[in-house]
Amino acid sequence: MEAATLLQLWALAALALGGTWTTLGGTQTTLPDHRISLETGTIFVHELERELFQAAFLSESEEEDGAVPITFRAQLRSHPDLPRWLRCAQRGPHRSAFLYGSATAAELGTHVIEVLASNRLTYETASQRLIISITPSPEGDPPYQAEFLVGNRDVEELLPAAAREQFVQALSDIWEHDELRIINITSALHRGGRVPLPIEGRKEGVYVSVGSHAAFSPCLLDASSEQSRFRCRLGQQPLASCYDTFTPQFVIRWCNLTLLRVLPTPTAPGPVWGPGVLEGSGDFQPPTESPPQDLLPSFLVTLLVPLAVAAVLCVVLGHLMCCRREGVAKRDLETSDIQLVHHSSIHGDTAELRSMARSRDVPRPLSTLPMFNVRTGQRTNPITHPMGGPPDGARDPLIPQQR
Repeated sequence: MEAATLLQLWALAALALGGTWTTLGGTQTTLPDHRISLETGTIFVHELERELFQAAFLSESEEEDGAVPITFRAQLRSHPDLPRWLRCAQRGPHRSAFLYGSATAAELGTHVIEVLASNRLTYETASQRLIISITPSPEGDPPYQAEFLVGNRDVEELLPAAAREQFVQALSDIWEHDELRIINITSALHRGGRVPLPIEGRKEGVYVSVGSHAAFSPCLLDASSEQSRFRCRLGQQPLASCYDTFTPQFVIRWCNLTLLRVLPTPTAPGPVWGPGVLEGSGDFQPPTESPPQDLLPSFLVTLLVPLAVAAVLCVVLGHLMCCRREGVAKRDLETSDIQLVHHSSIHGDTAELRSMARSRDVPRPLSTLPMFNVRTGQRTNPITHPMGGPPDGARDPLIPQQR
C-alpha cells in the first residue's frame, strides 16, 4: 500500500514539474531577418543588442539590478559552428555579444548566420537570422599592413566603433597618414597567448591589423628594424620616437610589431556582379512549372542508332566470313602442279598402306596386350599378380575374413 502511494506521489510531481518546464521554456520568439553587406579586406563587427532580444521575451521577470541574464549563441545555417572567418565573443550573460571577423576572397557570397538568445531566468529563447552578403573590395587589399599588440585591452573593448575610431586616430599620427582602415581584430588567446591572472588591470591582449595605401612612416620602420629586434631580445625598448602617441588609452607592445608589404598578384577575371545578383529585394523564387518537352526524338536516337550500328557490323562480319572464302577449287588453281602431284601421291600411299593393314590376318602383337610376360608370353591379371610376381600386399584386406 505504501509503495502504491509513493508511486502516485512521484507521478504527480513529475507531471507538475513537466508542466512548469513547458510553461517556462516552451516559448520561442523569432525576430525579423537582418541583412548586412560587407566587403573583403576590412573588419566586420556586429553587436547583438541585449535590449532587442530582451524585448522579444514574453515574460517581464528581471533581477534586482534590472538586467536579464542573456546568453547568445551563433552558428552557420545547417552547421554546428560559425564559419572560420567569423567569431562570437561575449564576456558574460549581463554583457552584449559581438560577431566579428575579416572575410577574404574565399568567402565571397551569402552567409546565413542563426543567432539564438536564451533567457537564463525563464528559459525563453529568441532567434534571428543575419544574412551577410560578402562582395570583393574594389580597391583590393592595402599594400602596406601593420599588426599591433594592444596589451591593456580585451577583444570586447576594441570591437565597439568608438574604440576602433579612437585607435585609428591615434595611429594616424604615427603613420603620418589619415587613410587607414582596420583589417582584422584577434584576441591574443586565439594566437597562443596565456589566460591572464584574475587581477585587476590584467588583460588578455588584442592583435589589431591595420592597412593603408601609404608607405610606412620612419617611426614604424625604426621600431621594426634589426637593431630594435636586438634590443627587444635583451629586454629593452626598441628604437622608436612615437611611444607616447597611444598612451594612456592603448599600451602597444612594440616588440611584437609586424610590418607586412603585400604585393599585388594578378588574378583571373572573376564573375561580374551585375543585375543577376539579388540585392535586398527578397529570396529567389524559382518557377513552379516547366514547359512540356517532346522526348520521342531523343528516345528514338538513343535506341535506333546503336541498333543500326550493330546491324552494319553484323553484315560486314558475315560478308567477311561467308562470302570471302577461297574454296578448294580456287586454292588448287593457285597451287603449282608439282605441289599438287606431291600432295596427291602422299595421300595415295597413305590410303594404300591403310588398306593393306586392314587386310592382314596375323595375331595381335604382344606389345598391344594389357599385361604379358616377355619370356613366356603368358598373360596375367595385373591386379592379383602383377608381372607374374607375388601377390600385392597393398591389395590385402586389413581385417582377415573369417572362413
